[in-house]
Parts: sequence; C-alpha cells; structure tokens
Amino acid sequence: MKPETKKVLIITYYWPPAGGPGVQRWLKFVKYLPDFCIQPIVYIPENPTYPIIDNELVSEVSERAIILKNKIIEPYGFASFFSRNRTKKISAGIIPNQKKQSFLDKMLLWIRGNIFIPDARILWVKPSVKFLSEYIQQNDIDTIITSGPPHSLHLIGLELQAKFNLKWFADFRDPWTTIGYHKSLKLSHYAAKKHKILEQKVLQSADTIIVTSATTKTEFSTLTSKPIEVITNGYDVEKIGKQTLDEKFTMAHIGSFLSERNPLILWEVLQELTNVNSDFASDFELKLIGAVSKDVLDNIAKFNLSKFVNNMGYVSHLESIEHQKKSQVLLLIEINSEDTKSIIPGKLFEYIVSERPIIGIGPEGSDFASILKETNTGNFFLYNEKEALKNTILDYYESYKQANLKSNPVNLQQYSRKNLAQHLASLLSKN
Repeated sequence: MKPETKKVLIITYYWPPAGGPGVQRWLKFVKYLPDFCIQPIVYIPENPTYPIIDNELVSEVSERAIILKNKIIEPYGFASFFSRNRTKKISAGIIPNQKKQSFLDKMLLWIRGNIFIPDARILWVKPSVKFLSEYIQQNDIDTIITSGPPHSLHLIGLELQAKFNLKWFADFRDPWTTIGYHKSLKLSHYAAKKHKILEQKVLQSADTIIVTSATTKTEFSTLTSKPIEVITNGYDVEKIGKQTLDEKFTMAHIGSFLSERNPLILWEVLQELTNVNSDFASDFELKLIGAVSKDVLDNIAKFNLSKFVNNMGYVSHLESIEHQKKSQVLLLIEINSEDTKSIIPGKLFEYIVSERPIIGIGPEGSDFASILKETNTGNFFLYNEKEALKNTILDYYESYKQANLKSNPVNLQQYSRKNLAQHLASLLSKN
C-alpha cells in the first residue's frame, strides 16, 4: 500500500527565473520530493528583484509542484535609483574592496546592514505571514520549510510556527552572522546585536535545523540544542551530451569571483609558468565565467596575465555545465578566512561529475577539501602552498599534452540530488 502523500510548504526567495547557485538547491529538491510521497508547495515572491536572471531554468520547474506567489516590496528597486550597477552587485553579494569603496558604496552597505535587519527582504515578512496564514488554514498544512539567505525568510517561519504550532525546518544554505560578507556591512553595535538575537531565536525555535556543511553544524550546535541535519548541495543528471574538450589548456573558474576570493598564489604561479615555459604560454587560457570583481581583474593584469583571459561573463546554467565538461581544469577558490571553512560552493558537486580535474584553494580545515579527497576528483591547496600548486598544474599540463588528462571519481552517488531529496523526505515524514 502506497504511503499517504504529505503536503509541505516551502518558503524560498530564489526561484526561476533567478539564476546563480541560490536557486538550484530547492529547485532540485522540489523536482524529486514527490518521488518520496512529499507534495511540495513553494511560496515565492511575485515581483522579485533578482541580481541574475536565467530564463532557461523556468523549464526545469517541476509540474508536480504547487507554486504560490505574493508581492514583495524590494528596497533594492529604490536603491537602484542611485546606481543600478552598484545595487545589483551588492544584492548579489559582490562587495567592493574596503579601500576602494566610494561614498555611495559605503552608504548603500550601511543602509543594507543597519536599516534592513536581517536583510533587504524584511518587508516581505508581514505580508507573507498574512497570506500564508489563510492558505495554511484552508489546506491543512502542518509542516513548513524556510530557506535562507535571505535569512528574513526564517522570520516568516518563526511567526507561522508560533501562530499554528507547525513543524518547522529552517534550512541554512549559508551561515548567518559568520558569513564572510557580514563583517563588510558596517554594522552598528545595535545592528550586530540584533542580528545575533534573531539568529539565536530562529535556531532555538525551529524544530529541525538543516545545514550544508559539517562545520556549520558544529558552529550552530553551540547555539542550540535542536536537531541539526547536514544535507549538502549536490549534482543532478543534466540533459547534456558529451562535450569536446577545449583545444587549449583551459583553466576555468565558474561562478562569482569576489574581491576577497582573489588567489594571489595562483596568479604568481601562472605568471612564472607563462614567463619561463613558452609552450605553456602558447597553450594556456584562463576562462572566467560569471561575475568577476574589478579587484580580481586588476590583480590578473598586475601579474601580466590579462592576455590569457577569456572573460565570458554570466552564462545560463546549462551553458556553464557545458563549460565544466569541456574545460581542461576547473578552479574552485574560497576566501582565505576562518569564516569560510564551512562554505561548500554548490558548483563543487557539478564539478565532481564533470570528469575534469579540480584545483581547490582555500583555508585550512575547509569542508570542501575533504569532499575533493573522498571523491578523488582533484587537489586542494592552502594559500601558502605555492610550490605544490605549481607542480600540480605542471602535472596536469603534461597529462594534457599527452591527451590523457581526466579525473577518476569515486563515491559520488551520495551527492546525487535524488538521494539527498530522499534523505530530506525521510526527515519530513518523521514529523
């Protein structure tokens, strides 16, 4: 006898046509949850201001999902009156280098951090609670999920739980007050304290906390006694055929290349290799796919590497996967900070099934380093391991010259989107 289908209300901000990594997690969960007797009901903004648009993702929305929409007031829309470009970048998390911030940059960051707490979507909380209260009552909903960032969505869950005694799962795709950019928001003492209070209230009130890394679980376990489950991001089986590898020795970085995510160690190595090895210089190409900060481009120029750069800008999700499969080497760079140890970029999981070797650079103790090791999909380096990085790039280059450069992955199935959705469904069904 087939189990009864359970209705679950999922509250998320990022949804197609939004592009970027933030949309993928719940787009894919919603795709597979019905296979495990969960009926997803997705609540999203009707008129959002997304920093990145990818219209191709609209066709990936599951026909089995019920979609609810409600209007949102977006301060970023008003802020764009001053500077659409700056507002769009801050909305996407690309914060200018502190030494190079204009007065307008500083003003927008101060407003973002001190007026809109916890974030610029706070004005959606009250209308959402009112809208969803009616739907919950009319449709016998007893379980909700909120996904952040934006973490203001967790405040919707907080109010709905108190009002209806619902089972509430708070999903943290990224940490809250320890996320890297939090320190850049020019928070007043009051604002910083308010963030901490709200974070702790959510962590102590939700029935179950879901996080994407073991380090975040350890961090949150000091703030709450509630159950914390690790469900990473993952990979899906995309409808993309086998790609012909690039003729050049391409090293591709796919995704936002932030100012702080600026690996001088890599630029130094590549400068040395292109200076002393004419064959390497002739074959080499650096592919940058996605938003790239001016600081990164300036440093690339400083190391005389600009002539090797193919700066492609943002491309659709499917096109980015094509580049993952045909690039010779994939780059995964994380900020060199204690705060970023817990960050496992969503693209890592698409990287590991691309059959291309990965070079990862990040802080000591990074969660994604252990995934590279256990899946045998690449090599990880600290920011002071210059010679080891140089030797690995040379090894990859020699394999490329012999036409046998590839990765030999193992233990990947645990990260498939369907298996991860099954794990989530089992948690939801217990409550």
